[in-house]
Amino acid sequence: MKKIKKIETERLFLYPVSLEDAPFILKLYNAPKFIQFIGDRNLRTVEDAENYIKQRFLPHYEKFSFGSFIIIQKSDGKKIGSTGIFSREGLDGPDIGFSFLPEFEGKGFGFESSKKLLDMALSEFGLEKISAITTNENIESQKLIEKLGLEFLKMIRLPDDEEDLRYYEIAKK
Repeated sequence: MKKIKKIETERLFLYPVSLEDAPFILKLYNAPKFIQFIGDRNLRTVEDAENYIKQRFLPHYEKFSFGSFIIIQKSDGKKIGSTGIFSREGLDGPDIGFSFLPEFEGKGFGFESSKKLLDMALSEFGLEKISAITTNENIESQKLIEKLGLEFLKMIRLPDDEEDLRYYEIAKK
């Protein structure tokens, strides 16, 4: 499988997360909705974010040739969010996830970026199915996951987690 260097959509570029993205990851991961719906990753400094990238994102990308991508607006070069395909303990196969800075929510960027990544995952990454998980309270994510074509199957609980999550799935056609 080839390494993905850049993905392009009509309005966006998606690049694999790199160490240079640490200040952005710090900002994104401390956004109120990120902490509320995804969780507090205890990133308090740029160095914390760099270590998170080194320990989580870079090894995943090296192992699978996919992972977390920074989403950049073509129009002005601003980093606006991230989307990714991840292998996660407790799930039967890779899952798709996304997050945005508050000012970029509700503008269709989540669907545009995640749809492109999902299509590539099923056609180019050699994956047979993709899942997604979200909390019961995260209605916006549920709507996006369903708009992407994933179907709700059941409630699950990940290892070492106390919260039940909605589990969705889509298979290669």
